[in-house]
Amino acid sequence: MKDDCILCQIIDGKIPSEKIYEDGDVLAVLDVNGANPGHTFVIPREHYTILEQVPDFLVGKLFSIANKISSSLFEALEIHGTNLFVTNGVAAGQLASHFMINVIPRKNNDGINITWQPKQLSEEEMSTAELQLKEAAKNIGSFETGAGLEKMPVQESENISGEDSYLLRQMRRIP
Repeated sequence: MKDDCILCQIIDGKIPSEKIYEDGDVLAVLDVNGANPGHTFVIPREHYTILEQVPDFLVGKLFSIANKISSSLFEALEIHGTNLFVTNGVAAGQLASHFMINVIPRKNNDGINITWQPKQLSEEEMSTAELQLKEAAKNIGSFETGAGLEKMPVQESENISGEDSYLLRQMRRIP
């Protein structure tokens, strides 16, 4: 599967890409067919088809990097919002057979529509789903660890009194 995967080919340098971030575990590249300029894929270097295959420690790292890219998009492109999402499986719209997080920069009235029609479920449907999910979710809370892997560095907190404070910039984003 890895030989046929377009994202693995990007990771291996067989297909050129515009790299935004990279380390030993993760690569972030611009989507050449992006919804808006700056649309970024955050992908694990190792081939995993869907989220459930990605080790827990790597899921956390991928989302942490996606969050930082989202913040960078706000600053660099002066956008008004971001969508972060995963299409997990063909039925969910996944086109590439490699797990990725999409980070899409948004501006007001940009014409991108990521919505669905809400469904009103019956009490029976809700109860059935609840029972099935509670049974299936019994093991939530026992996570794999990234033993032996480097941890992401923790940044020191910044002084919030300065005009360039990260916290103040983030607060300005809140509508």
